Amino acid sequence: MSVDWSHHHAAVWRARRQYLRPVRRPDPITLDQLVGVERQKALLVANTERFLQAMPANNALLWGSRGTGKSSLIKAVLNEFAPLGLRLIEVEKDDLIDLPEIVDEIRELDTYRFIVFCDDLSFSANEHGYKTLKSVLEGSVELPPENVTVYATSNRRHLLPERMQDNLDSKVMDGELHYADAIEEKISLSDRFGLWLSFYPPNQDQFLAIVDSYFPDYGGDREALHAEAIRFAQARGARSGRTARQFFNTHCDNRGA
Repeated sequence: MSVDWSHHHAAVWRARRQYLRPVRRPDPITLDQLVGVERQKALLVANTERFLQAMPANNALLWGSRGTGKSSLIKAVLNEFAPLGLRLIEVEKDDLIDLPEIVDEIRELDTYRFIVFCDDLSFSANEHGYKTLKSVLEGSVELPPENVTVYATSNRRHLLPERMQDNLDSKVMDGELHYADAIEEKISLSDRFGLWLSFYPPNQDQFLAIVDSYFPDYGGDREALHAEAIRFAQARGARSGRTARQFFNTHCDNRGA
């Protein structure tokens, strides 16, 4: 089944059936709804604008703590720029071996600019799918297509596990640090992302600002709402945008929310 990109703004690669499935119910999140990530938002928007204008732009790696808005930011960027021809294809990490074929299918579609979206990207020491990703990020014999960029999220900055032994194998020669081969291999993948955006857990004030964004018209005692939100986050063991959303899902009722 081919995707009607004039109607659908996103698709998901289904490896077992080897086809792109159009996304019929996309997440409607907008840039204005994302609170506490203003710097990351501005940088990714600027990079995407350059990409849409066929100017030099970077592949982007959004890395950091879980639940801090990495995936939401990419989806919000798609929603913002879809009217200008931006489209998105989500590919699971285990299906990256199919990435060259996916890219071949869209490289001639000059009407649109495509983000290949890899969510929660990381590799174990014995996985080799990252080698396929490398070739798409920077090309091999053939240059990567100008209408395709890669936006990925990860909890790891270097995408591959880092072990103490790797550092012990590094050496200083003539006053210069020479990384061990294992470290060079791991860094070489993340280095292909020209834009690194780091995400950290919000402090309590930032967390409550996110909570307030979910309850703009709350008619009850806001201090009591904040106290409930803090207790909820403590029970979850995490303050994040995801936790704020889960708190909203639990407490949104007829109290004016």
